[in-house]
Amino acid sequence: MSDIPTSDQVNPLAARVALGRSPVLRDPQIVGNWVLWLEQRPQERGRTTALIRPWQATDTTPQELTPTPCNLRSRVHDYGGGVLACHADGDQLLLVWVDDRDGCLWSQHWQGLNNTGPAASPLKAVSPPRRLTQPGFVLADGLIDPHRQRWLGVMEAEERDWLVSVDLQLEDQKPVVIHTPRDFAGYVALSANGEQLAWVEWQQPWMPWDASSLWMATLDAEGKPQDPTRVAGSDASQRDHVSVFQPQWLPDGRLMVAEDSSGWWNLMVSPADHNAHPTAWERPWPMQAETAMPQWIYGMSTTSWDGEHVLAAVCDQGRWQLKRLAHDGAVQAIDQPFDDLAGLRASQGRAVAIASNGSTGMGLLELELASGAWTHCSASAAALAPNQISKAEALWFEGSGGQRTHAWYYPPTGHHNGPAPLLVKGHSGPTAMARTGLNLGIQFWTSRGWGVVDVNYGGSTGFGRAYRDRLQKGWGVVDVEDCAAAARTLIASGRAHPHQIAMEGGSAGGFSTLACLCFTDVFRAGACRYAVSDLTAMATETHRFEARYLDGLVGDWPAQRPLYEQRSPLQHADQIECPVIFFQGLKDQVVPPEQTETMAAALRANGIPVEVMTFEEEGHGFRDSAVQVAVLEATEAFFRHHLGLDRSEV
Repeated sequence: MSDIPTSDQVNPLAARVALGRSPVLRDPQIVGNWVLWLEQRPQERGRTTALIRPWQATDTTPQELTPTPCNLRSRVHDYGGGVLACHADGDQLLLVWVDDRDGCLWSQHWQGLNNTGPAASPLKAVSPPRRLTQPGFVLADGLIDPHRQRWLGVMEAEERDWLVSVDLQLEDQKPVVIHTPRDFAGYVALSANGEQLAWVEWQQPWMPWDASSLWMATLDAEGKPQDPTRVAGSDASQRDHVSVFQPQWLPDGRLMVAEDSSGWWNLMVSPADHNAHPTAWERPWPMQAETAMPQWIYGMSTTSWDGEHVLAAVCDQGRWQLKRLAHDGAVQAIDQPFDDLAGLRASQGRAVAIASNGSTGMGLLELELASGAWTHCSASAAALAPNQISKAEALWFEGSGGQRTHAWYYPPTGHHNGPAPLLVKGHSGPTAMARTGLNLGIQFWTSRGWGVVDVNYGGSTGFGRAYRDRLQKGWGVVDVEDCAAAARTLIASGRAHPHQIAMEGGSAGGFSTLACLCFTDVFRAGACRYAVSDLTAMATETHRFEARYLDGLVGDWPAQRPLYEQRSPLQHADQIECPVIFFQGLKDQVVPPEQTETMAAALRANGIPVEVMTFEEEGHGFRDSAVQVAVLEATEAFFRHHLGLDRSEV
């Protein structure tokens, strides 16, 4: 029986359909006449595997290259990313990956890339998988150096990052350190001739999207960087902060990188002399739009070289577009229907990306750039008919400090009259963004008669550096005022019921939720997933990657401890007067379970209705489909009960 409604009547979307069956696609690659990508499967408790199929053969069943029990996942910085490197050589394909079962680097050779077309035979394994490294090393963000038959990437150890190499011919080895950054590093890029290496570094207290620097070096006969030089960006000692993103080598030997000295993450290209002052770099494509993302994980890509031009995924006013950037500075939009793009890669006149829009779920977008022909293969079958989908509407309103602020509003579907219950969503990060791709978690609510507003509060990415910097020293104030203002705007317009306003969020979004319940009178219920509730605890107990994050978001620690206490929901639990439900993974290294337990206990002591659900095998972010479904169902039941809603009312 189909789950897709076929009539004009909107049936409530089941939680198991909204969250239980759609895999997450990541990191696509073009390998000859094949396309390769990663798939995270919620039905397999979040296991990630590598898949491949012939180019644009959307009716062909993909071949799984890393079958069970392989789980491609990195633990670097706890958020990971950058788990798979590949290299094609004629008919041969080499894969190198990080396996979460032992944390080791593994490799395997395949053959059959010369097969083409939808009826191409599957690739054949040349040999069984080989374990390249010993257990105990935390690795990620690697590439294959074919000139020296090695893997180059990042190792996190002894409270710092290291650039390391791993010999592809050996097994059970220790990584060899080739460069010692000052603190954090990653996004390594090797020139086509194998003679030069570029990478990004940043130092505490700054996050990579605040202040980071581009480094490069010539490799010696042993493959080690000689006289590493900072060639762009900024470090923590400079007054004016610049962030760099995704260095790439162009075929003519020049470097390209996105940086935000103009106020927007735009691309710039190095002069032929790489040691020239950064002011000598060309900025051929200036625009008030973004060509980068905040570097929470490794492996992200928003720009690529297609063989003739630079391709870029460009974010303008919260929507992504695909554009071709010519040598003469011309910018041409590529005609395709998707406005939520990630993982862009290009090669020999072709491009691939993870793409979606308001009516189509996440899938592989494959483009032939000369003809403009494209295909899109969704990660899962459609769960809603087009007339059942609530489409995002841009909502601009006066937010914190009177500044113009953005959100996406999703009206309830069906024949709903009058003010509706409203769910306010605060995204995580907090340096992230509310995106426009079809989100069945949102459709779950709109199909039940709720409106949903997904707020790009001050601090969000996609609207320029000044918008992103609104949250500096303002976390717990700017985000709170913006979320409350979005709700009030919808109440004033008659679209939201003033006594049926709920808020939910995870991680930083969970903090914003608790702070909104503490410091505003707009909300009547809240749901928090692995929420930050105690800023003082986060400043002293969280993992290395975010250990000094709050210096920028709140104030210098411990000098500004009173400010941390002033903004911590835990210190003001007595100001929360509405019910709250909490969801917490017991293996969370970012927000320890004790934070949630302490916050819930404080609310119970004040007589506030509280529910807590814990999940033994989950960490920071829930991967298991059964857990995701349970969280959504429990949240809806909790809100319905405490807001006095029954099916006839919504």
